[in-house]
Amino acid sequence: MIDLGFIFFTVPKSMVNSLLNTRSISYSGCIAQVFLFIFFTAVDFGFLTIMAYDRYIVICKSLHYESRMNRRACIEMAASAWISGIFCSALHIGKIFVLIFCGGNIVDQFFCEIPQLLKLTCSDSYLNEVGVIAFFACLSISCFVLIIVSYGQIFTTMLRIPSERGQHKAISTCLPHLIVVSLFVCTGTFTYVKPPSIYLSGVDLVVGALYSVVPPIMN
Repeated sequence: MIDLGFIFFTVPKSMVNSLLNTRSISYSGCIAQVFLFIFFTAVDFGFLTIMAYDRYIVICKSLHYESRMNRRACIEMAASAWISGIFCSALHIGKIFVLIFCGGNIVDQFFCEIPQLLKLTCSDSYLNEVGVIAFFACLSISCFVLIIVSYGQIFTTMLRIPSERGQHKAISTCLPHLIVVSLFVCTGTFTYVKPPSIYLSGVDLVVGALYSVVPPIMN
């Protein structure tokens, strides 16, 4: 549901515009895209972090798996990811759409993306939204570091697995997830941390597709 939602609110609109040879989106549609995209992005990254913890427990603490990853723990972690998504999207919407847009109405992306919208604002309070982006970028990087630490423990444990088949099974379980996380974080960080003065239209389009379309498809 997360991966379908991730794509559903960006790609279909772009496809319709291409088929109808138009490039327009309503103001309310843009708000909806920003809200839902941030929401599903935050929830997806939350679940990717939970999945890393799950793999750490199943490989490094396998005898404690039933007690650590019981039904209650799974429900609590899943609920925390969904609640965090609502909080993130509401905070971004509250900051970005109180700004005054007077820098044109062309968004150089196939969906309404916050860094592109900030280029169109002439309000002095845009620094508030930049601060929110910086905060969540730091939070995402912190989660990424936790994931890397988990995988450091996982790979250390895997080296001690005596059978080659067991090592291969552990690697095949973890590697796809780690690839998705790396792609998600690297491209997303590039998009949201890159200074607005650096304008790379073609690169921005490719990077936007890499973090908004490819990870859900890979999942």
